[in-house]
Amino acid sequence: MPAIPLSLYIHTPWCVRKCPYCDFNSHTAPQGLPETEYLNALLEDVKQELPQIAGRPIETVFIGGGTPSLLSPQFYQQLFERLAEHLVFQPNAEITLEANPGTAEAGYFHGYRAAGINRLSMGIQSFNPEHLQRLGRIHDRDQALNAIDLARQAGFDNFNLDLMHGLPGQTLEQALDDLQMALSFEPPHLSWYQLTIEPNTEFYKRPPRLPEDDTLWDIQEAGQALLAQKGYRHYEISAFARPERQARHNINYWQFGDYLGIGAGAHGKITHVDGRVERRWKTRLPKDYLNPDKAFLAGQEWIAPEQIGLECLMNALRLRDGIPRVLFEQRTGLMLDQVREPVERACSLGLLDVGEQIRATERGQQYLNELLALFLE
Repeated sequence: MPAIPLSLYIHTPWCVRKCPYCDFNSHTAPQGLPETEYLNALLEDVKQELPQIAGRPIETVFIGGGTPSLLSPQFYQQLFERLAEHLVFQPNAEITLEANPGTAEAGYFHGYRAAGINRLSMGIQSFNPEHLQRLGRIHDRDQALNAIDLARQAGFDNFNLDLMHGLPGQTLEQALDDLQMALSFEPPHLSWYQLTIEPNTEFYKRPPRLPEDDTLWDIQEAGQALLAQKGYRHYEISAFARPERQARHNINYWQFGDYLGIGAGAHGKITHVDGRVERRWKTRLPKDYLNPDKAFLAGQEWIAPEQIGLECLMNALRLRDGIPRVLFEQRTGLMLDQVREPVERACSLGLLDVGEQIRATERGQQYLNELLALFLE
């Protein structure tokens, strides 16, 4: 089986406060973050993972959360110096850190760059003060604008802006104003996606009033047209990029690549030399992750051979280009005929196009949940 790209995901479990729409593994930060203890735990965690990867190089890194920008540049400087003792990083590795504008400082951004981080993903969500307040964000409009400026001054020429639409009480005009403001900074990459209400969130317990479906559709159509006009390619269901600026780390996920997961609540997926695919996940609570008497690994499972093809397609069909047929066969060890029944059904419904590429049709992109449900069945 050809080599499958390997990424590294590092989870930071702390936030200043949890946003009402967030269902990620995040916890209110203590007064003083235990940086030294967390650094040591991450290094021990990665050492325990080394037998899973047998010296394979790391192609991309993503530091997510939570709020990774709560941790100091010194933390990341030490982390990457120590990780390099155990892992091989490709010279051109994409290394992304999620940053909250409410924690942005000029010194921090310069320090992150010096630590080897070469891409930022900034959680703007909106520039509208009223919507930021409803979303529970800790930053305001001016902090968002300032954070983008600081990132560029620190030398980050590769960055993503995270923006939501379909917010409580949001009009078409307000959604497009947010998008126009983001585009005025000419970001190489933009994540622009509709707010969804997830279980185990405050919004799920107390649902806000969201825009009507017709308004949501108008926002989506007008926003996508504006992004295309400005030269952004819609390459994934909620991701838009300038040429050659796609998020390499995310593409590895969608193309069923492998990734190590370290940190509280991190998930990983590893393809072993015998072709078997394993998922692994770490204990969620920071206090448990930092407890030397408790194991980092909270669980693991092998993907059943008959499910591997379906799991691959459920990821890959998020991409507008889908996945090359040959890559599907390499990543899964399967021939496409082995998932023939749902593929033929999806094609007959006009949702899927299969040739050298396996991709959702335009109709399939519009009804992606229905398309993916065919594979779940």
